[in-house]
Amino acid sequence: MIDTATGTHELTRQRKILVTAGIMSALLLAALDQSIVGTALPRIVSELNGLDRYAWVTTGYLVTSTVMTPIAGKLGDLFGRKFFLVGGMLGFMIASGLCGLSQDMTQLVVFRALQGVAGGVLFASVFTVLADVFPPQQRAKMQGLFGGVFGLSSILGPTLGGFLTDNWGWRWVFYVNLPVGVIAIILIATFLPYVKTHASLREIDYWGALTLAGGLVPILLALSSTSTYGWNSWQVESLIGLGLVMLVAFVLVERRVAEPILPLSLFRNNVFTVSATVGFLSGFGMFGTIIFVPLIFQGVLAISATNSGTLITPMMFGLIGASIASGQLMTRIKRYRYLGTIGCAVMIAGLYSLSLVSSSTTRYQVVASLFVVGAGLGITFPLYINAVQSAVEKKYLGVVTSNMQFFRNLGGTIATAILGSILANRLAVNIQDQVGKLTLPKAVTAKFTGGGGNVRQIFDPAHLALLRHALPPASQPLFDKIIVAVREGLAVTLHEMFLFGLGAMALALLVTVFLKEVPLSNTRAGRGGEGSPVPETEVEYETTHPQAAAVG
Repeated sequence: MIDTATGTHELTRQRKILVTAGIMSALLLAALDQSIVGTALPRIVSELNGLDRYAWVTTGYLVTSTVMTPIAGKLGDLFGRKFFLVGGMLGFMIASGLCGLSQDMTQLVVFRALQGVAGGVLFASVFTVLADVFPPQQRAKMQGLFGGVFGLSSILGPTLGGFLTDNWGWRWVFYVNLPVGVIAIILIATFLPYVKTHASLREIDYWGALTLAGGLVPILLALSSTSTYGWNSWQVESLIGLGLVMLVAFVLVERRVAEPILPLSLFRNNVFTVSATVGFLSGFGMFGTIIFVPLIFQGVLAISATNSGTLITPMMFGLIGASIASGQLMTRIKRYRYLGTIGCAVMIAGLYSLSLVSSSTTRYQVVASLFVVGAGLGITFPLYINAVQSAVEKKYLGVVTSNMQFFRNLGGTIATAILGSILANRLAVNIQDQVGKLTLPKAVTAKFTGGGGNVRQIFDPAHLALLRHALPPASQPLFDKIIVAVREGLAVTLHEMFLFGLGAMALALLVTVFLKEVPLSNTRAGRGGEGSPVPETEVEYETTHPQAAAVG
């Protein structure tokens, strides 16, 4: 049954524990994939010969998951979360298997996009199920616990990804999802209550979903295609133009439908608008670091994939520690909004330090920079999600929760596309400049300055050692100099990329000061105007809302 005072399911303690374990397994399934694949990407592009599509493996996933997150969040509000959780996990497992079977980069990108659809469903459903199962008093504690799952996956993922890549092959970074998915499906299907709703298929915002997808997909594809066609090409400009037109149509649709995917009135709520904006801009620094830092370790510093994954984990220790501290502080200080400002400033310092990396930088300097970036992220994570959930009515909890994830992923998707474009467009130029400083004959250096095709060799230490060994002893020192120059060219390119992310975080820092604080108490349960905070004592939960129906 539903507890109408809090809008949560009344479950026995044992069943609640099992449901929680299932939800955490579902979150681990989706979160682990984000961190485990990044470590394997250099080896994947080396085997499948696709450095020019390095970012597409991640962009394809992020595009579809980003579009699907708000859609799945709204559908879950209408029809309940159980079907979407189980279906999302099953779809994620199937797509993971297909990714592992990929024979070329095109297949991998397509299957990753399918995986992203299921991932979007999982991310939208997992955090909202917490609101269905736990009352407000317990929900804050559970958010910290689930934040630990994110941290665990972020720590385990890079190390596991590197181990699997070095010992079993990169395909196992996808196959490992299958046993986790089986456990999650069994627990969710067995113990999560099914919600009977009064919603019908006619209430689905079909036109909103269509125009949202029609707006985001062309724009994100255009950003990802700049390395192929150029920023001023008609292909890129036409896709961006189409996307903007469709987004205008989306806004018009959302103003008219009864159950919009994204109620536009929420943007009148200062807390939601500021939090979504900071989340969007933070995605540039977060995804830029997680996805492209393996290039520093494996490409610039010549570290193996296994050790590369291990060295990324301090970033997550910083994230977890700062997240716990931030969650404790924000309830004890008067001006908690300045925690967000501090977090962005700390992250800027970390990104700037990463932008200074060269082939002579030690791994410990990079590790320290990653810890600082993680600490900055950790400060902002609990702050804005708790502030948003405290600033809106109960009936909008699912919508704002999924949209916070949506805007963070949208920022990360755009960041990945832009940073990938910088990598593809600037890498060959920077390598040519660095190799040119050696003043060697063109016949010697041509294979390293003719584009990114042969640069992938620096990501495979074993293959590089074989190439060096095959040369006459007198030529090996010259070979070493050329490889160092190639690594420096990659370092210069990464410098440009991290400075771009730093600029986005500087803008986020400015936005943080405009947050209007609300009491960090129980989520509002009111019937007031859309997106408006309502005193909890004035209202009670709306039992005619679809989520208040009886459960089986």
